[in-house]
Amino acid sequence: MAKHTLIAYVEDVPGVLNRVTSLVRRRNFNIDSLAVGRTEQPGVSRLTFVVEASEHGARLVEANLYKLVNVLRVDDLTHKPALTRELGLVKVRVTPETRGQVLQLVEVFRARVVDVDEATMVIEVTGTPEKIGKFELVLRPYGVVEMVRTGAVAMARGHEPLSANPPLVRAEAETTETHSPDTAGLAMSV
Repeated sequence: MAKHTLIAYVEDVPGVLNRVTSLVRRRNFNIDSLAVGRTEQPGVSRLTFVVEASEHGARLVEANLYKLVNVLRVDDLTHKPALTRELGLVKVRVTPETRGQVLQLVEVFRARVVDVDEATMVIEVTGTPEKIGKFELVLRPYGVVEMVRTGAVAMARGHEPLSANPPLVRAEAETTETHSPDTAGLAMSV
């Protein structure tokens, strides 16, 4: 099984995140990474998630996502040229003797220090998931106190004609016909 990066453009309404993640869970796939945010279009959010699945399984997840009312478009970036980035915050122990060594590592990884006190340093690093993993690995001997990573965000490289993708806005008649009152207020929202 390989990791597949899927992008789902969804209507920005309450409950859509819950419906998408529940669909993936029901199909017995684990979400390795999940990032959600608004897009350049008002009322549209973008879910970037990475699942470990076979080719058939990834196609099945994509097909099932289209069955959800609030899903406008799904893109599988797994086999396309794409940029993938994460953000990591790492709190590492430092002493007067190790502070310089840690600062050298920060420079090598093109990270930046965002907080310092007498015993710790908080470092912000962005890059590929592999880069952040390696950064964590080289800091471990110094004592990683705490670490948090965002989910991966991804974007296809180059220019893709707009006509190649379905529109991101549903017709008003379609959205009012397909919404049911019992799904309008699910717990989580994007």
